[in-house]
Amino acid sequence: MKVAVFSTKAYDRQFLEAANTRNEHDLVFFEPRLNRDTAILAAGFPAACIFVHDQADAATLEILASRGTRLLALRCAGFNNVDLKAAAELGITVVRVPAYSPYAVAEHTVGLILSLNRKIHRAYNRIREGNFSLDGLLGFDLHGRTVGIIGTGKIGQIVAQIMKGFGLNLLAYDVYRNPELEALGAKYVELSELFANSDIISLHCPLMPETHHLINDKAVEQMKSGVMLINTSRGALIDATAVTKGLKSGKIGSLGIDVYEQEADLFFEDLSSAIIQDDVFERLIMFPNVLVTGHQAFFTENAIRKIAETTVSNMTEIEHNRPCANEIRAEPPKVLVGEQKS
Repeated sequence: MKVAVFSTKAYDRQFLEAANTRNEHDLVFFEPRLNRDTAILAAGFPAACIFVHDQADAATLEILASRGTRLLALRCAGFNNVDLKAAAELGITVVRVPAYSPYAVAEHTVGLILSLNRKIHRAYNRIREGNFSLDGLLGFDLHGRTVGIIGTGKIGQIVAQIMKGFGLNLLAYDVYRNPELEALGAKYVELSELFANSDIISLHCPLMPETHHLINDKAVEQMKSGVMLINTSRGALIDATAVTKGLKSGKIGSLGIDVYEQEADLFFEDLSSAIIQDDVFERLIMFPNVLVTGHQAFFTENAIRKIAETTVSNMTEIEHNRPCANEIRAEPPKVLVGEQKS
């Protein structure tokens, strides 16, 4: 099958070509993201392969369908960037990668917690400048503190396991209880109780109407003063303006994010010579107690290899008219609040 692969970097080409060992598919790589302006690049391609920031809205899908595309293969878990209803009406099958390496995201989450707590990122820069002062680098023992985990699917579960190893108390919130988390001693509570009693809050939810701006002014107001807030799930779980106010007031003691609501205009690109126009983002990164990484939590060899292998397998199954367990439709199945991230 001839496949137009959008939003590709060198690592995408490397791992997809390795997964396509039998050369079942003719992969043609395009650096631009898919949108209604670039969809013409896929003319004559039976399949298009996209990533998290590609735009597969109705207008884009109409262009793809009119030029012969019948398969949209997502090399990610999230599909909020795809108009599934329009895809179904246009006869476009949509497949995704529902899971790859929850350890990658969970371990990055813990890395953010440790770096923020012990100010490792600030210490690194100080030492390079010959400043060996410890002023401003004071942290706290994680042991005995309380972490609140919102979304207790596989990633949230692994974060809980690691945090349990550090000796933290576990609070949890999800619409479904995870027995493995309860076996660790986690206590499921309402959000208000989790906010009020957690020293660290870590988000592991998919983005849906119910979770959009889950962290807003009201939520910040309910939090323990000086709380550490971590988000490695979806940017729009957090209202950045509300969190900025929380940082300024001291209610939020530190913030670690790997995702940002308006990240599509920023992440995965080298903007070091550009003037970033997002004033909210620029304000956030000016805080000394904020650590931002550019949607890299998923970015491990294990995860990228699994993504590539599943993507190629999905396309092969559809091409040969075999049932594909990773197909998604306009009415998606119910999911745990804490499912896979990227």
